[in-house]
Amino acid sequence: MHADEHSRQHILQMLELQQEINQHITTNWREQHYPWYRAMWVECAEMLDHHGWKWWKKQTPDWNQLHMELIDIWHFGLSDCLQFSDDLNLTSDALFRLVHLPSQEKVPQTPESLLAAIETLAQDCLQFKRFPMTTFAELLSASGLSFEDLVMLYIGKNTLNTFRQNNGYQDGSYQKVWNGQEDNEILSEILEHCSVADIDLKNKIYQSLADRYPATTQQRAMG
Repeated sequence: MHADEHSRQHILQMLELQQEINQHITTNWREQHYPWYRAMWVECAEMLDHHGWKWWKKQTPDWNQLHMELIDIWHFGLSDCLQFSDDLNLTSDALFRLVHLPSQEKVPQTPESLLAAIETLAQDCLQFKRFPMTTFAELLSASGLSFEDLVMLYIGKNTLNTFRQNNGYQDGSYQKVWNGQEDNEILSEILEHCSVADIDLKNKIYQSLADRYPATTQQRAMG
């Protein structure tokens, strides 16, 4: 398969997965007109915190969690796109043209350029109240993530979101801290042993999460 076509298929897959998780959370989610833009700019603030921006104290960027916040923004961005169009092929084409940028090695990076890109995305979300796709593409590049990284992290986080929903996230019984670690951190560890090329990647990640989730918590969720 040609590389561009392969990328288009990945975008289509992500749109389908986002549609599924939205449906899982709220059956008639399109009719709710959720403020996706608001969720995106709040995630931008969390990205800043994971990078560190306070000049009065020592801070070390947590790149794994910073990237996870970027993927959360992508989740909400996909939802915003789906909110306004149910034609997945047209939407995937639009996202491909804007998001499929050159790899990170071709884009100069500095801490300030990353922080500026985060703030620009937050600004555009607040100004336009929509998913600013071009600005997101620039942030993706500034963050040092490739398109394949985006796909892998998205499938991983989408799977974790499904796992959360299946284990009591909405009724409050789900535990985000597993034996002293947050579930996002555990997901990052699991993804280190995965590849986009893995057959049935989503199920592999889901089973790995289930294996790590504390047994007592699972029993409470089942009960």
